[in-house]
Amino acid sequence: MARNLFILFFSLLICREVKSLFPRESLTREIKLLNDVWNFRICSQDDQNAGFREQWFKAPLYETGEIIPMPVPSSFNDITQNKTIRDYLGWSWYDREFYVPQRWNKNLRIVLRFESAHYFTIVYINGQEVMNHTGGHLPFESEVTQYLSFSGPNRITVALNNTLSDKTIPQGSKTFKNEKDGPYPPGFYVQGTSFDFFNYAGIHRSVLLYAMPVAYIDDILVITDISNNTGSVSYSVFSSINSSQTLYPECSIEVIDKGGKVVASVTGCSGVITIKNPKLWWPNTMHQNPGYLYKLHVIIKWKNIIDEYYQPFGIRTVKVTKDQFLINGKPFYFMGFGKHEDSNIRGKGLDMPLIIKDFNLIQWVGANSFRTSHYPYAEEIMDQADAQGIVVIDECPAVGLTSFSEDLLNQHKAVLNELIRRDKNHPSVVAWSVANEPSSAKASADKYFKEITELVKSLDPTRPVTAAINADYNKEKAGKYLDYVMLNHYFAWYSDVGSTEVIIPLLVNFMSKAHDVYKKPIMMSEYGADTIAGLHMDPPFIFTEDYQTELMMLHHKAFDILRRKGFFVGEHIWNFADFLTLQQIQRVVGNKKGIFTRERQPKASAKLLRCRYHSLVNRTIVGSIAYCPHSQSLSDYQCSNAV
Repeated sequence: MARNLFILFFSLLICREVKSLFPRESLTREIKLLNDVWNFRICSQDDQNAGFREQWFKAPLYETGEIIPMPVPSSFNDITQNKTIRDYLGWSWYDREFYVPQRWNKNLRIVLRFESAHYFTIVYINGQEVMNHTGGHLPFESEVTQYLSFSGPNRITVALNNTLSDKTIPQGSKTFKNEKDGPYPPGFYVQGTSFDFFNYAGIHRSVLLYAMPVAYIDDILVITDISNNTGSVSYSVFSSINSSQTLYPECSIEVIDKGGKVVASVTGCSGVITIKNPKLWWPNTMHQNPGYLYKLHVIIKWKNIIDEYYQPFGIRTVKVTKDQFLINGKPFYFMGFGKHEDSNIRGKGLDMPLIIKDFNLIQWVGANSFRTSHYPYAEEIMDQADAQGIVVIDECPAVGLTSFSEDLLNQHKAVLNELIRRDKNHPSVVAWSVANEPSSAKASADKYFKEITELVKSLDPTRPVTAAINADYNKEKAGKYLDYVMLNHYFAWYSDVGSTEVIIPLLVNFMSKAHDVYKKPIMMSEYGADTIAGLHMDPPFIFTEDYQTELMMLHHKAFDILRRKGFFVGEHIWNFADFLTLQQIQRVVGNKKGIFTRERQPKASAKLLRCRYHSLVNRTIVGSIAYCPHSQSLSDYQCSNAV
């Protein structure tokens, strides 16, 4: 109980500054989606400021020149047959008209929210700027009541710039080639990135208006703990009012179980609720009833105004010891993958059919976890992870950092602040990943990651902090500040390519020595090989399905050796599915390390991994076939009889 009260007090200090409730309808809240086909245009490279100079936000976009239809949400890159749009860096413009229901013109607060737009965004309503935001992947919003018309159409205009620099998270560059050097054509430029995935851009997730009372619930924080057979739910409700008046609302709280039954009720805007014999939130490989969710039903009353919100939550704990990762006090072993938000045509655009398909494939394979490599995913994905008992390592967009300036540090902190604000109540989120493959052997990385990890632990003392490291463990500076370490390494691919016989001795030695340095739990967060679906050769040859499966089997043998050593806590293959990258001679239309194709069809490796993951938790494989090798030396990987 003392732990809960400490956390509650600490969070009260933090959450006054960080608020973000996912829009959910209730009896007091209403949502209007603005997803549709918008108008779209880009700017000439030799006149990027034309839209601001000519004030395109003051009139319909079609009056400024040629426009094309653009679906929202989606990336704009793959929608047309125009190469210039596909590879575009710079200012792009969107607009559309919409109406606001007249019933909303009754003492309500109306908010405009973007779930994600990449990268720098300026938003106008009826010709007036209402907000701007730096960074992709995370939501931003502003009250717009005073800018709206309730008697006619409204126009929303968005200016968006996807150009990255050494001061953005992630980092990138845009380099113009001098005409004299080629001679290159006028305006020719090269895009550089510090990451290996396509720099998709656009309004990637939903845009919506939502109405709520003028005295409203601003944020809710839920932190849970377990002692013997009792669950404690520490909660804080933050409220605001659209006036200069002081708000002292009455708060009524109910805890509602999965069947709709009220299992606890209290009053007060903060406190601790005790639940006897609670149903815990478990990962899908640890319990027959995984992903159990309660709802915190919050009602505030102030004078004659009422607002309500339903906040899903799960009762669970997370702890890292010197050699284990514990969920609800039980050892947890990560089995899964790195992923990407990536698909044909939509790019990184929100795609609910694809999201549900991916979760069906995750369950089919038998995985229990994934990392949001290398940026925050849509909250709809996080909701599915909560409900299905899939563990998430929540990663910020700090991928491939090559420098560590003060400007970058400030932006990195801002992004982490937004991420933790958004995802703090998701039980599926068990760790914050602050970076992927940074140049952490540089001396400047030491102070940088000390500050980054201190910030995260101050914002959320209930979850461990990690990062995916690929720098030399004897030289890199970030690992000592982490609670557990993720390591990326591609034995027999980026080193000793084609030589699978080196995998077991090198991998076991590598991980063992890394543990000697870090002295904390370690997992493998990336391993794998590019594979062209349908390509075969025996003996196995690189890029064939045969090579990918052989490489995986040898990694699995090494993982089993490492598991016996007691410090190895998980294995994530790279990647769940093939994904697009920038054009380069090392890539054949993208990165092909997926166990599924980009169209979500299984390679042989998916069926091998299906056997592996089911075997690790002694589950019988039901339905379609899995490929289950027999091992002469490791009896715990003889799982073909389970089919």
